[in-house]
Amino acid sequence: MANITAAGEGITGGIKGTSLGMQITIATLAGVTWYNAFELIILIFVTFAQYRGLYFWSLFVSCAVGLIPYSLGFLLKFFELTSATWLSVTFLTIGWWTMVTGQSIVLYSRLHLVLDNQRILRRVLTMILVNAVCLHLPTTVLTYGSNLAGERHVHPYINGYNVMEKIQMTGFCLQEFIISGLYIWETVRMIHLDMDRSKRKIQYQLIIINLIIIIMDIGLLVAEYRDYYIMETMLKGAVYSIKLKLEFAVLGKLIHLVHNHVWKPESFSVPRELPDFVDATRVTSDLTHAPTAQTHTTRGQSWMDDDVSVAYFEHCPSRDQNGSAEIPNSWGSGTHIRSHGDHTSIDFNDPWSHYQRQPARIPEKPG
Repeated sequence: MANITAAGEGITGGIKGTSLGMQITIATLAGVTWYNAFELIILIFVTFAQYRGLYFWSLFVSCAVGLIPYSLGFLLKFFELTSATWLSVTFLTIGWWTMVTGQSIVLYSRLHLVLDNQRILRRVLTMILVNAVCLHLPTTVLTYGSNLAGERHVHPYINGYNVMEKIQMTGFCLQEFIISGLYIWETVRMIHLDMDRSKRKIQYQLIIINLIIIIMDIGLLVAEYRDYYIMETMLKGAVYSIKLKLEFAVLGKLIHLVHNHVWKPESFSVPRELPDFVDATRVTSDLTHAPTAQTHTTRGQSWMDDDVSVAYFEHCPSRDQNGSAEIPNSWGSGTHIRSHGDHTSIDFNDPWSHYQRQPARIPEKPG
C-alpha cells in the first residue's frame, strides 16, 4: 500500500488499501477536472470565430492535451488500472507539461492588452520558457526513473524526486505570482486612468480573478510542503481547470476595454470644446487636423493596436463575406445614396424606387 502523504511513495505506487472515502475523493476530483475541461473546449469552439492565435491554441492545448491526460494518467496509476506503468506515467507527464506551462502561456497571451512594455513582455516569455526547461525536464526524468527503474536503482530517483517536486512547485507558483501580479498592477493603474465608471466592473473582476489564482496556488504549495502528495496531484488538475475557466471568462472582456482605448492617454486627446449633442467618447478621429491619406501603416503606429484588432476579431461571433465584423446598419427613411462617378442615386423614401442612371451631360458645340 502506498503512503498517501509521502511524495516519493505516492509517485511509485497505487492507493490500494486506502479508505473508500479517499478513493471517492480522487475519482470526484478527476471528474471535476474532466467536466471543466470538456465544457471549456466546447466554449472555445463556440466563442472563437477564427481558430488561430496564441490565446486560442494555448487555451485549447491546456484543456485537451493538459487537463484530460493529466487526470487520466493519475487515475490509471493510483487505481492500478493498467499493468503498463509507462503508459500512465506518459499520460500524466504530458498533461502536466501542457497544463502548467500552458496556463502561464494563456495569461501571457493576453498580458499585452494591459501592459505595453515590450521589454517586460519579453522577460515574462523568457521566464516561462526557461522554467519549462529547468523545472519540467529534471522532474520528468526523476518521474520515469522512480517508476521504471529496478529495485536496486530506484531509491536515488525517489529521493531526488522528493526534492525536485518541491522545487518545481515553488518555481511555477512564483511564475504565476509574477504574471498575476503584473495583471493586478496594471489593472489598478487602468482604474485610476479610466474616466468611464461603467468599465470598472471588468477591471475589478480582473483583479479578483488574479487574486483567486494566487490564493489557489498558495493552497497547492501548502499541500505540497505538508507532503499530501496524492491529494495535491488530484487537486492540481481541478484547480487548474477552474483557473482556466476564470481566465477565459475575464480575459476575453479585456478586448472590449482595449478596443475602446478606455485608459490610453491618446483616448483623451479629443478637444473638449464640442457641442452638447456630440458624444466625445465615440469620436475616434483627430478633429484638430485634416485627414491625410495613407497607403500603408507606418512603423510608428502602436504595435498594440494591431494585436487588439486580432483579438477583437477572434471573439467576434459573426462575419460578413469579407471577414469583417457584422455591424447592425439602420437605414433612415430619408437616406439617399449617390454615386458621383456614374450619377446613380437611391431614394429610400419611395419603396418602389430603383437605381436611376442620369444621362451624362454633353457639352454644347460652340455656335
